[in-house]
Amino acid sequence: MAKKNIREYGMYIALFVIVVVFSFLTDGLFISSRNISNLLDQTGYIAVLAVGMTLVIVIRHIDLSVGYAAGFMGAIAAILMSDAGMSVYLTIPIILVIGIFLGLVNGFLIAKIGIPSFVASLALYLVFRGALLQVTERTGTILVEDERFNALGTGFIPDIATVGGLHVLTLILGAVFILFFIYSDVSKRRNKLKYRFEVISNTMFTIKLVFVSVIIAYITWVLAGYKGFSWTMIIMLAVVAIYHFLTSSTVIGRHIYAVGSNPEAAKLSGISVKKITFIVFGSMGLLSALSGILYTARLNSATTTAGTLFELDAIAAAYVGGVSAAGGVGKVTGSIIGAIVMMSLTNGMNLMGVGISYQYMIRGAVLAAAVIFDVMTRRKRA
Repeated sequence: MAKKNIREYGMYIALFVIVVVFSFLTDGLFISSRNISNLLDQTGYIAVLAVGMTLVIVIRHIDLSVGYAAGFMGAIAAILMSDAGMSVYLTIPIILVIGIFLGLVNGFLIAKIGIPSFVASLALYLVFRGALLQVTERTGTILVEDERFNALGTGFIPDIATVGGLHVLTLILGAVFILFFIYSDVSKRRNKLKYRFEVISNTMFTIKLVFVSVIIAYITWVLAGYKGFSWTMIIMLAVVAIYHFLTSSTVIGRHIYAVGSNPEAAKLSGISVKKITFIVFGSMGLLSALSGILYTARLNSATTTAGTLFELDAIAAAYVGGVSAAGGVGKVTGSIIGAIVMMSLTNGMNLMGVGISYQYMIRGAVLAAAVIFDVMTRRKRA
């Protein structure tokens, strides 16, 4: 049973090992409050993309356009606020709607026209790259001076009180998140037992709950000692909570995994594969727009290079987080851990002064190891 579930727990173990190793190699700098806060903020816009990419890979597709789609929509947001003088409260909904539309265009090319997702998304990758260069060619950089917008990428949630130098609201939110995690996992286990599905032992289940809760509690305590949760982290956690609910507790979620497991069988059982494809790619477009907003807010500007390699980071995060290359397997919670793992590697190596060439090679090796592990696991099950 432990071997059967090592896929689910492997990423948590990997993250724990990375934290311990880099903490030792950087003399504790890696786990400092400031660095942990910065690390999670850096992860935010990639983690949001990784959630959408997980669902795309689950239904056996890929989306290479998300990086420059995020960069392009971030630039449009900057233009609407800086040049058109539009309010942030109007700009953000408009950008999110544009994102959904662009995602549906991708879905149309794949589901209706029948173009392979690799080719369709590659075509849009080039289109969005050109569009980004077009809208930023005049100045190269579009500055955003709206403090409310920039707070999404650089600001922190307000506090209700400070006790012993700790951000009380952050502690409360951390406790709520732990309770949500425990309740969600216990409910899921009860449902599986109710329908006589196989589950892990009580001991392993308890260890999992304690281990993950301790990690969340520690991160919350560290952040509470600095400035608390940033708005980027709050948005990231909200995205995870919403998509976790949609994928694990709704009919659409079950249909997504059914299509990914076996499209032909799903179609014969009455599930519209085309409809699911539209929904997933529309969702990917929405999250691309949100990622672009977070990245632009973090930089306080839109640049010609925004979105570069975002798609590869998102794909890597999804695979490291446990999504299967064969489709039908993968959790949005895993993709977030995968994003943190990949960003932790980058952050830790930067603190150590490791050259960028070695960083790319190490990250590539980690991604290859994750996919190899997936393939080997499926072979053993077969």
